[in-house]
Amino acid sequence: MLRIAVAALLGAATVLGFSPFGLALLPPLLLAGLFLLISRATPRQAGWAGFGFGLGLFGMGASWVFIALNAFGEMPLAIAAVSTLGFCVYLALFPAFVGWFAARATPPRSVRRLLLAAALFALADWVRSWLFSGFPWLSLGYSQVDTWLGGFAPIGGVFLVGLAVALSAAALARLADFSAANRREAIVAAVALVALWTAGLALQQIEWSTPTGAPLRVSLVQGNIAQERKFEADYRERTLQIYRDLVEQSRGRLIVLPESALPMFADEVPADYLAELRALARRNGGDLLVGVFFFEPADRKGDEDRYFNSVMSLGPGQSQIYRKYHLVPFGETIPAKPIFGWFIRSFLNIPLADQTPGTEHPVPFDVAGERVAVNICYEDAFGGELIRQLPQATLLVNVTNDAWYGHSFAAQQHSQMGAMRALETSRPMLRATNTGITSVIDHRGVERMSLPWFTTGILEASIAGRTGATPYVRFGDLLAVAACGLLLLGIALRGIAVERE
Repeated sequence: MLRIAVAALLGAATVLGFSPFGLALLPPLLLAGLFLLISRATPRQAGWAGFGFGLGLFGMGASWVFIALNAFGEMPLAIAAVSTLGFCVYLALFPAFVGWFAARATPPRSVRRLLLAAALFALADWVRSWLFSGFPWLSLGYSQVDTWLGGFAPIGGVFLVGLAVALSAAALARLADFSAANRREAIVAAVALVALWTAGLALQQIEWSTPTGAPLRVSLVQGNIAQERKFEADYRERTLQIYRDLVEQSRGRLIVLPESALPMFADEVPADYLAELRALARRNGGDLLVGVFFFEPADRKGDEDRYFNSVMSLGPGQSQIYRKYHLVPFGETIPAKPIFGWFIRSFLNIPLADQTPGTEHPVPFDVAGERVAVNICYEDAFGGELIRQLPQATLLVNVTNDAWYGHSFAAQQHSQMGAMRALETSRPMLRATNTGITSVIDHRGVERMSLPWFTTGILEASIAGRTGATPYVRFGDLLAVAACGLLLLGIALRGIAVERE
């Protein structure tokens, strides 16, 4: 029980390595503590230690799920609490497996156990990103977007950065377990640690993309519409007026409004209102992107109507439409609907909670002289999907509505994930949000400017689109998975050699 409690504290403290706290050196240090616990434990003890770490990490870091369910989804408090706990327990199973398998497959206090734990931890983050539609939030690599290890992001993405974090933790754990008998191993660990971080610094010096031309002036609009009023029919006119006024004040060639800025179906928006927005975009010599829903009635009897969370362009050319592909489970789509459908409809009051995904392979928008890879809210958590619009796209644009999570740190975590997407692709990321964080992130993953949280305003900026393809754009998560696979192969071969000796 003491081991589990210590592991849980280590996991909870690891959240401080992510935004908004930004203590990026903590995750390698705290993960090293977990690896020390695993190093000396039986398989059962190591599994429980991993579970405790995961429960602390996700229980603290993803606690905002409760706010979305209870405060805005109107789920009863007890059911929301149990649902959030169940979700965190599921996520904690991944590090639990890491601990159990590492201890079962390798001798205690061995280098092989530490390396196996590191490789499995990175792989677990990757598997978690796609299993059951995926939840990549709080993958360790995100904590390093501003450190030297971030240099690995253009090579293998967030999961290669996560592997670098885990290997750093393994090296630190070996150093912490120093004794006269393993002095040579400690020296190797120290050299490997320095080499790993130096390699990350060296990779940061590479320019993976080049500007397409002169900077583009952009206007990112933050309407700050209260979530509890956003979908109220009697507040629609006020919402339309707020965005109309903000667009009229905007001076960018590219004007971007948040996700579902117009909280209605496209065919319900007054034609003269859309015409006015289009005219304002033309006045600035460019285009406007706006979040809106599209409705398509069922084609045949027995089919269901279809709803699409979308972004539409308005400007001098024909409107382009992007439909969200990766939907949020239980918030935008109902997994295993025959099983969970009754539960969602009975206890969760989220508008349009059963949407239809768009195409898996969208094409970038041609707007304001740039090619823009549009993605909506949760989609920028999935780098392997976002790169489907690259290398053609010169800019990334994310529209989102993090008002669902209130004043929790979900919005800051989400913004940090957007910065990782910019770093992986070497493309600027423009984020237009309802309540924040509306920001401009450069191609190196650095937030250049942002609007204050929960305020109404316009972020005016100039940013150049970029061309070129990083290794991550070409190969996605494959390089990170391959690196983990090679490490596992080396551990297995070393184990076979030791047994023969």
